Order: sequence, then structure tokens, then C-alpha cells
Amino acid sequence: MPAIVKEGVVQAFEIVRQEEIAAPIDIVFETILEQMGPLNSTPEKPMPMVLEAWPGGRWYRDLGNDTGHFWGHVQAIKSPLLLEISGPLFMSTPAVSNVQYRLTEVDGLTHMRFIHRAMGWIGESDRGVESGWGQLIDRIQAAAAERAANRAER
Repeated sequence: MPAIVKEGVVQAFEIVRQEEIAAPIDIVFETILEQMGPLNSTPEKPMPMVLEAWPGGRWYRDLGNDTGHFWGHVQAIKSPLLLEISGPLFMSTPAVSNVQYRLTEVDGLTHMRFIHRAMGWIGESDRGVESGWGQLIDRIQAAAAERAANRAER
């Protein structure tokens, strides 16, 4: 059977969000690691992940019994300023993503720049990811602000 050649199937997308979070930078960074890791969830259910927070560390979903889904590797980490992950993420196609959280603190507020860039064979179902990232970022904002308020009360 001859090979099927398709042209123009490689696509790319970019999602960029800039957020201001009412919490110190160290709290925001810790919260990102938690919300992307053991506290990760979808609106429908918890979806805990493992995030090994060191260069080359894996980000994956462990389903037990040697099953799961690899999402990426930590490409760069500079606590509390940067977390960068590269890999296929949720896509089970020949595609690669780069996700970056860049943090700066000004007067007790943390400015977060979130970027997700992807390219490859990106299916229709993989293109609507902006709402999922938005939900994650909303959880990060709320949890970090609550954590900062609890720290201030002590």
C-alpha cells in the first residue's frame, strides 16, 4: 500500500495571558506547582498530575498499574521566576508544546505571563484549550490569594 502524503497539515497556535495575582511571588510559584500537579482538576473531576520540579523532570498523569499519560518535561525552572515545560501535553498526535509561566513581583503583587505555543498535527479537539488554561489560571489566582491572606493573618 503506498504512503499517503498530506500537505498543509502542520498547524500552530499561541495562547498568551497576562495576569495580576494578589500574592507574593513565592506563594504564586508554589501554587502553580500544586495546581499543575497534585491539585490539578477539570471542571468535571480531579485530575491529579505528577510534576517533578527540576530540570528534565517529568509532568505526567499517573493512573496506576504502570499506566498514564506523559505530558512533558521541565525544560527550565528558576524558582520563583520561571517554569517552562515542553512536550506533547494532552495531544496524542505528532505535536509539541512549550508552556511558560514567567513571574515578577511589584509591591506585593505578582505579575504572571502565561504562554502556550504548540505546533504539529493539531486536531480540532486540541485547538480549544484556551478555556482549560483559563480555568487553571483562575484556580492559581484564587488559591494563591487565599494562601497570601492566610499568611497575613498569622
